Parts: sequence; C-alpha cells; structure tokens
Amino acid sequence: MENNETVIKISNLSKEYKMFSRKKDRLAEALIPGLKRHTTFKAMDNLSLELKKGEVLGILGKNGAGKSTLLKMITGVVTPTSGSLEVNGKISSLLELGAAFNPELTGYENIYQHGQVMGLTDEQIKEKEKEIIDFADIGEHLSQPVKTYSSGMFARLAFACAINVDPDILIVDEVLSVGDMAFQLKCFKKFEQFKEKGKTIIFVTHNVSDVMANCNRVIILENGKKTFDGSVKDGVNRYKKIIVGINPDEDKKEEKKESLKSNKGEIKFDGELWKEKFNQNPNMIEYGNDEAEVFDYGVFDKEGNPVSIFDNGDEITFKSRVKFNTKVKEPIFTLTIKDFSGKDVTGTNSNIEKIATGTFEKGDIAVAEFKQKLPIAPRKIYSIF
Repeated sequence: MENNETVIKISNLSKEYKMFSRKKDRLAEALIPGLKRHTTFKAMDNLSLELKKGEVLGILGKNGAGKSTLLKMITGVVTPTSGSLEVNGKISSLLELGAAFNPELTGYENIYQHGQVMGLTDEQIKEKEKEIIDFADIGEHLSQPVKTYSSGMFARLAFACAINVDPDILIVDEVLSVGDMAFQLKCFKKFEQFKEKGKTIIFVTHNVSDVMANCNRVIILENGKKTFDGSVKDGVNRYKKIIVGINPDEDKKEEKKESLKSNKGEIKFDGELWKEKFNQNPNMIEYGNDEAEVFDYGVFDKEGNPVSIFDNGDEITFKSRVKFNTKVKEPIFTLTIKDFSGKDVTGTNSNIEKIATGTFEKGDIAVAEFKQKLPIAPRKIYSIF
C-alpha cells in the first residue's frame, strides 16, 4: 500500500560558495566592509524535492552536479545558503564511512562512540553490538586501535556501524560495495532488508544497473539544478544520453530525422538483414554522435542459425553490422546483455579483449562478432530482442 507520509521536504534549496582567486582577497574582504573580491559558485540551485516514506530514490548526475552537496545538506553536515529543508525521522548516512571514528580507539570502543554520535544510549548500542560485530567480521582486530586497520577492515567496521542502527532514512553514496565479494553480498542483503521494511532510501551511484535494480524513482542533477524527476527507466535513459554528450531534450521530429539522414547518407545493403528474423523492442533507445551507426544485428547458434531461444551453456554468437559515416580510427565494438528490467547481466568490448580494430573510412561496413557461453539458470530464455 502506498504511504503518503512525507519524510523529507525540500523547498527552493540553494548552496553558494565564495570563490577567491588569491588568499589576500579573502583577507581583504574580511577586513573591509562592503569590499567584494569573490565570485560565487552555486553548488545547489533552487532545488525542491518531496520524498515519501518507503520511496527508494536514485540520484544521478555527472561529477560536480551537486549530488554530494545535496546529501550533506540533508544530513546536516552542510548549511544551506537559502531555502528550507525538513526531515522527519532518524538518518543514517553512508557518505564518509568512519567519519565519527577515533583512530586511537579500538574497533570495539569506536562502535560505542559511533552509536553515541548517532544519538543511541549505551543500552541501545549494547543491543546492536553483536549484530555489528558479526556483520563486520574482522575477528581479533576488533580489540586493536583503528589506526592499525587496513582500508578494507576500516570500511567493513564503519559500514557495519552505519547500517545497523535501524534508521528511518538511509543515505548511500557510492559505498554499497566495500570489501570482498562475501561482504558485498551481505551489504546488498542488508539493503534489501531495508527496502522490505519500507525504509526511505536515497541512493547515489554512477552505476545505472544498481539504480534500475533498487530504486523506484530517479532524479537527475546538472550544475546544481534538478533537470529530471520521474520513473527509473526514463531517468536512466536520459542520464545515458547526458554522459555521452547528447542533449536529452533534442528535438526528435521527422524533419530533424530527415536532416540527419541526409547528412549521413542512405545505407545501401544488398544482403539479407539479420534483424528481420527477430522481434525488436519498439521502445529501443538510440544515442551516439552519428560517426557510426549499428544498422543490423542478430543472435546465432554454433551452426550459424538465428536463435531467440537457447539453453544453459549454449554457445551463442552476437553479431552486428556497423556503417561508418566518417573516418574512425580504432573504434571500440561493444556487447552488453541486459535482463528484462534493464540491469546489466554481462558484457565486453574490443578494448577489454585487447583487439586492434584498425581504421575505417566513410562508407565502410564492419561486422562485429562476440561469442559467449551463457551459464544461465537451467531454463530457457525467450525473445532475446
């Protein structure tokens, strides 16, 4: 059932920083009233946002977009320049792991210090103590000063302390996968438990697959401004265009398509098109700089027959035909396999495989082939497209 309780309400929030080109300008401005020797940088620009209980919000944006600034204002680390921010509930943030730790204290002592910083009593910390120790799983090192820890042990203990305080709101900033694989699995399992309990979660990452797997809403920040607020699928597709330098609001009307087609030239291909043998996604997203274009693709078995149904362990060949609209040196050919939710399952590219692709001239057509044995679950996958 949908919960309409608002846990975070942000109205016209802005954060400005004074930028001085020289140290003496800062001193002069401090000493002389009315003197202005600085420029202003807006890290957050008039942002408004309302978050309901149980929502899992993904925040996407390139480096410097304002993501960390927003999280620090929500957690109270940074004071806004203007606007209002209301938080209803206890926050646990995984921003800077171990910020409340004292390196001279033992891991055990830091568990209590961290809990006290979070506003817990010694009795409440005692109740969580075993859970934290078991989750961190650093053994006898718990009785040693934190300054002797490796970076991995430090992160494990800090994460365990932050995740086991039962907050109303959890804020995660690029730290969900710390430590080895076994510990990462525990982190994601804990994250799932928070979702099942209906906790409100704010999730910041550059990994769009994690956003698609975990979030039910996305916002995009650009230069401190919120430019998108909506569904995960639409947000991720928009963000992908942004990171490859495409204007996501570019006009897609027919006259624009015709102009683009005339610039690129018609694709003349006399052979049979592979893609005609497959069901194609009508909502397929296309983006790029048009220096080259994939105009045909298919999936084939070991005998070269087109297949859309296959079994666990089958060797499959993925092929694509690419036409070059300009001269390109050493292009990188890529394969990514996604599940129906859009989450990456596997993939590779010619750069990872250390394959020299050479130079292609305008009008050339290249065929890229990727062979893959698919150790999938013991059931068939239908309709690869």
